Amino acid sequence: METTQIQAEPKKKKPDWLRVKLPVGENYRRVRQIVDTHKLHTICESGNCPNMGECWGAGTATFIILGNICTRSCGFCAVATGRPLPVDWDEPQRVAEAIYLMKIKHAVITSVDRDELPDGGSIIWYNTIKAVRALNPETTLETLIPDFKGNWDNLQRIIDAAPEVVSHNLETVERLTRKVRIQAKYHRSLEVIRRLKQAGMRTKSGIMLGLGETREEVLQAMEDLLHNGCDVLTLGQYLQPTPHHLPVVRYVHPDEFAEYKEIGYQMGFDYVESGPLVRSSYHAERHVYPRKTAPHS
Repeated sequence: METTQIQAEPKKKKPDWLRVKLPVGENYRRVRQIVDTHKLHTICESGNCPNMGECWGAGTATFIILGNICTRSCGFCAVATGRPLPVDWDEPQRVAEAIYLMKIKHAVITSVDRDELPDGGSIIWYNTIKAVRALNPETTLETLIPDFKGNWDNLQRIIDAAPEVVSHNLETVERLTRKVRIQAKYHRSLEVIRRLKQAGMRTKSGIMLGLGETREEVLQAMEDLLHNGCDVLTLGQYLQPTPHHLPVVRYVHPDEFAEYKEIGYQMGFDYVESGPLVRSSYHAERHVYPRKTAPHS
């Protein structure tokens, strides 16, 4: 069977709208010290997030639990792939203590995929949410979770822990899923969102643009997410983390992102973040509660 090859544009300078400031400032240094002292991993670092300076400077971070080695090898992701280390059962308490020391009002937690574990890491997920809640009762939580290979008993542990927001990223359009998310399935991710919504969770998902998708495919993915119960949608530009990852096919102009934002609100999403530098946890504190206001705000 023939496969579609994605061709990259010739090497060129990134557009001006993708330039970011280097991380500086006292808050940034304080957050880094806390993360280093507690031997924690952050997706800010592991994922080469362009907003790390802004977010850490504001005293926030997105923690990645269950180690920093993933069992999957997605074509877009900068997180290392390989054989993970054994589960660290003390990690939930360390995350909770770091959030306490950082005085975080809203925390985002994500994880690598741990497909080698029978529970998919869901027990550590449950323990982490509970530990954060116990030490930080005023802190709201967003959890950016894997698909647990469709093991719905493992997903139920997240539901039972009841974070304020549960996010699972679709990442790309259906046609490109096999290339971009090698071990994932488009409709399985939609089912994750649907099951979360049916259980009463506030749901969130994200899509990267610039991998070769068409406008029609983006709109279809947005409709698929909405119809499966997604409340919050993020749209951002894919940036190639290393030469070994998928190339950028196109840099999407900010005006196009703005158009998708308008369309998303017209479709009925409760909240839409759409811009070149938007990532899953960008402005996450705004996504906790329903926002039924004009999309122009």
